[in-house]
Amino acid sequence: MNWSEPMKLIRPLAALSVVAASALVLAGCASNADEAEAAVGGEGAGETVSFSFQNNTAGEDEDPVYEDVTVEVPKNPENVVIFDMASLDTWGTLGGAPVVGAPLDSVPDYLSDFVADDAINAGTLFEADLLEIEAAQPELIIVAGRSATLYDALSDIAPTVNLSSEGSFQETLERNTAFLGEVLGVEDEAADAVADIEAQIDEVTELTADIDSGLSVMVSGDSLSALKPSEGDYSGRNLRGGLVYDVFGVAPVTDDIEGATHGEPVSFEFLKEYDPEYLFVTDRNAATGEEGTQSAEVVLDNEIVHSTRASQDDHIIYLDPVAWYVVFGGLETAQIMIDDMKAGVA
Repeated sequence: MNWSEPMKLIRPLAALSVVAASALVLAGCASNADEAEAAVGGEGAGETVSFSFQNNTAGEDEDPVYEDVTVEVPKNPENVVIFDMASLDTWGTLGGAPVVGAPLDSVPDYLSDFVADDAINAGTLFEADLLEIEAAQPELIIVAGRSATLYDALSDIAPTVNLSSEGSFQETLERNTAFLGEVLGVEDEAADAVADIEAQIDEVTELTADIDSGLSVMVSGDSLSALKPSEGDYSGRNLRGGLVYDVFGVAPVTDDIEGATHGEPVSFEFLKEYDPEYLFVTDRNAATGEEGTQSAEVVLDNEIVHSTRASQDDHIIYLDPVAWYVVFGGLETAQIMIDDMKAGVA
């Protein structure tokens, strides 16, 4: 029928009523369908991204036993809980919606904008508040590193992925950024961000190629620990400790260092004995905010340290403690680390 022409009054009134009623019903159904589609995310709702990772099924004090896990993750989720600070970094940097839950006491100031104002405190980096998280009805939960042991419990609440390191720092950054970029529908932006980070890392390694030797150390309490290169062992402790060497190309002053969570405890005389050209310092005291501890600058303010070549040449580089110790991953954090190295060795 051509609705632009006057209606011909040859149809029985009852039939006209049925047609009108049907039109109203169909219009209402269309409206309800539109509302339902909007309520579940609009165009593209229901799409998922498949992500595979290795999950450690062994106990806390046992040797790792990994199983391959694949999880279907919804695209463009709005209710997201993130325990891992590196993942929070990349999620927010790529434009993800502010997360509805996180271990709030562990979120650095520079990542605070990536957390919703009314976000729940999901627990700590090591322990989850399952009741609070379940009440938030998340569509996606992300764990990694310190929080990886929470995977089993959290996966009963919502699709959960473990973004713990698998491979080198750069390999993990590329893998996790690509995944989050796909979830958010910004694959090109994610690839560009990684390419920019890698290009800047190459610039730093050109600078460090002229360094005779360096030593990465961590100050914890009043004690000093030496950190070693990963030498291909990219488990969490070695990955973090070896960043100065593995990522930024600093030649270690010695290979005689034992791997440990917070490095091998050494004396100040150790610094004098090996006398590196550069000393890279991670201040765990500042990173953890532990009461009653002194800053790394105070701990290293002694005659032995002052007699080293690194001190005399003003080559003691204090690294951002939160970026290097707490987060040590993610796009914005990688930029902080690059800036630390550029400023120190330029």
